[in-house]
Amino acid sequence: MTIQSGVSLLQRVVELQDLKTFRELNWTGTFGDYLDIVARNPKVTRNAFQRIYDMIMSYGHEEFIDAKKKLIRYHFFSDPSFDADDAIFGLEIPLMRLVNFFKAAAQGYGTEKRVLLLHGPVGSSKSTIVRRLKRGLEQYSKTEAGALYTFDWYMGIIDSENWDWRQAPESEWEKCPMHEEPLRLIPAETRERFIEELTDGYNGEYAIRIVGDLCPSCRFNFRDLMLRYQGDWSKVIRHVRVRRLVFSEQDRIGIGTFQPKDEKNQDSTELTGDINYRKIAIYGSDSDPRAFNFDGEFNIANRGIIEFIEMLKLDVAFLYDLLGASQEHKIKSKKFAQTDIDEVIIGHTNSPEYRRLENNEFMEALKDRTVRIDIPYITRLRDEIKIYERDFNKKRVKVHIAPHTLEVAAMWAVLTRLDEPKKPNLTLLQKLKLYNGRTLPGFTEDNIKELRKEAPNEGMQGISPRYIQDKISNALVNYQADGYINPFMVLNELENGLKNHALITSEEDRKRYRDLLSVVKEEYTEIVKNEVQRAISADEEAIKRLCANYIDNIKAYTQRERVRNKFTGQFEEPDERLMRSIEEKIDIPESRKDDFRREIMNYIGALAIEGKTFDYKTNERLHKALELKLFEDQKDSIKLTSLVSRVIDKDTQEKIDVVKARLIRDFGYNEQSATDVLNYVASIFARGDMKH
Repeated sequence: MTIQSGVSLLQRVVELQDLKTFRELNWTGTFGDYLDIVARNPKVTRNAFQRIYDMIMSYGHEEFIDAKKKLIRYHFFSDPSFDADDAIFGLEIPLMRLVNFFKAAAQGYGTEKRVLLLHGPVGSSKSTIVRRLKRGLEQYSKTEAGALYTFDWYMGIIDSENWDWRQAPESEWEKCPMHEEPLRLIPAETRERFIEELTDGYNGEYAIRIVGDLCPSCRFNFRDLMLRYQGDWSKVIRHVRVRRLVFSEQDRIGIGTFQPKDEKNQDSTELTGDINYRKIAIYGSDSDPRAFNFDGEFNIANRGIIEFIEMLKLDVAFLYDLLGASQEHKIKSKKFAQTDIDEVIIGHTNSPEYRRLENNEFMEALKDRTVRIDIPYITRLRDEIKIYERDFNKKRVKVHIAPHTLEVAAMWAVLTRLDEPKKPNLTLLQKLKLYNGRTLPGFTEDNIKELRKEAPNEGMQGISPRYIQDKISNALVNYQADGYINPFMVLNELENGLKNHALITSEEDRKRYRDLLSVVKEEYTEIVKNEVQRAISADEEAIKRLCANYIDNIKAYTQRERVRNKFTGQFEEPDERLMRSIEEKIDIPESRKDDFRREIMNYIGALAIEGKTFDYKTNERLHKALELKLFEDQKDSIKLTSLVSRVIDKDTQEKIDVVKARLIRDFGYNEQSATDVLNYVASIFARGDMKH
């Protein structure tokens, strides 16, 4: 590694700076300059709902079919280039409802007058969704497509027609405390005519509108200057400087977050601002806007978004502010008239808190003004796995994670969230596989739709991803000395944690979860048995020879011919024993063998007509049958069960080393985990041999 000097590193930082973008984000100009921008790009005047909807859509989307249902996946919520740590998986339906809410609000269809409430069990991504929206707005406001503007006041004396606003010291500019839209400076009596002329010939997606009045602070400055210039608005507007507005939660610009405290200490001024008592002595009145701090969460979130964490824990007094803010888009600060706001109000809460709201008759007004979107746990296995792959990938974790470790943890989590199927011939594990896109004999996509319909609240209970993440972390720490973790280590951690799980209050639930761990262990056993079988039978040349032998025999059988024995040169009857030994591996009954053999030959014939050659890999069922047959033929020669007795001859050891190398190369194991899985599968076969 080359060690660079401090001077060269400093120079590198200078080179990496993007001064052009910095200047764009800190643009300032006159009100006339701003009107030029509006004329070129009317979207800078969008309201908060329109801006959020456009932000989501700017990342693109894709349509796909799931169980005959057309769904939309909005890339904003999962795009790793934006924020990989907060990527959201498998919640397409709730997120479609969320985007539809914003779309309707952007069009002015009424949902812009509602509080958006995300409701679901703990750890179901409610906070993550809001956090992603907030961070998305921060990034979007820095782009050309997401640009928006606000203004500052110069309250000094302008004594010359040639006065240059750029020469005024920065300390003499007074910012609008609520980052308002500059078009609000247009006097109310001239707005309608002004909009007509501004939008003449404009046919954009959103109509340009000037909604609401100036905040008390700007209203005071505007009135003061109008009196100074005897109503000459053109002179008043010279005191205004328009500037680019960039949202920032850290700087409390355009993004607010409110978290309820102890009920006795809640203070509504945290939402709507408070009197600055030090300035009362200067200005002589507590109703002078200059003696008031318009820095409540509602104030600073204007033009953007305000998040209410655990919203239903708010004191009733706060809810009145919430009702006015949502329905009327107005807030009431102490000592001032109602103030217009333009912001998205989004809260989240868990199920117990929401049940309390439903049972509280004093909350009727809030319920009437709330749009609830349920955010359930994931019920699709592959999406649950993505969560843990994101958190426990090779970049973050130095300990080797054996194949299927995250998969079995995810499988158990999803099983706890599913309702028992009402169909008697369907197990919970099979239901999980159907939801995950697997096809099972006797079940169609219509059956999957029925399963989802009969369990509308599926995913609203069960084990949280946080619990799984905690237990995987425990396994990584506890088995760090071993250099790797495997599924059994994680399953043991999951089971041991159940007795102290704070959210499981029923022994019946605890027992059910333990029983589901047994189901997962059985499924994992089948998975690794199949994996070792594939590793043993991964000799492609041997499979090709077996396949060619099988094809020769079924060809002779279907054409009622004899087969030439390549060793003796004699013609013999087709080898029925060989053919059946392969077909039985995929459950082809005796009564169906003729149909299956003709099906294979017809397939080969169709390929020949197209000028293509037959490859066993293109027929999944035949491929599986050949692998299982080869495994059966080879397992005795490899003597896998000798691993259990620890008595291994040199020839067997060499064959076992080949299998282990395949597990490492093709399936993602390391030396230790491959050895463990071979020992485990060997013990299974040993038990099977003892039974026989």
